[in-house]
Amino acid sequence: MICIENVSKIYRRGQEEVHALVNLSLQVEAGEFLAVVGPSGSGKSTLMNIIGLLDRPTSGHISIAGRPIEKLSTKEMEALRRNTIGFVFQQFLLVPTMTALQNVMLPMYFAGNSAARKRATELLSRVGLGNRLLHLPSQMSGGEIQRVAVARALANNPSILLADEPTGNLDSHAAEDIFSLLHEVNRSGTTIIVVTHNAELAASLPRTITIRDGRMIADVKKDTSIA
Repeated sequence: MICIENVSKIYRRGQEEVHALVNLSLQVEAGEFLAVVGPSGSGKSTLMNIIGLLDRPTSGHISIAGRPIEKLSTKEMEALRRNTIGFVFQQFLLVPTMTALQNVMLPMYFAGNSAARKRATELLSRVGLGNRLLHLPSQMSGGEIQRVAVARALANNPSILLADEPTGNLDSHAAEDIFSLLHEVNRSGTTIIVVTHNAELAASLPRTITIRDGRMIADVKKDTSIA
């Protein structure tokens, strides 16, 4: 599903070069659920941006769903991202003036889905918010807002879900609920990569990638099944 080979990313700040990723290689199979951990500034977010087709590597090769991204135009990358990848963020990033239903419908509107309202209603019911369709983000708890964000990420039926600190702004109970929801999504076949500082939750996943100074220093796979 995801193939990364010797990828480096260099940002330039004036005369200074910042090596955010250094010759990093990673293979992720369809249906995996893995955590990416590491200290702040280690390159986790840069890796997620590259996998999410929000940025291109300085060097190296990456393919998503069998498509080498270096051969894609900007418009083709946008289409691949829209149809293949969903995003969940720590800051939620819902539109505050839109209801839960409207927020989930938004990506389907851009994709031209004529059944957006029906699917958004189904997705919100799936994440336990069937009775909160017309509530604004300001009328919901943090855990509920993040559930809306997960539903929105699933709107276009992505095969890959990227979650960047999805529980960072939640209390422990709400965080466990979100991870339980992500496990449920994964069981349906969606490949999930989650960046997290929550060591306990990361340890519950079958695979953990550790990054430091832009390099992968550990790739631990556990012989376990997710209940």
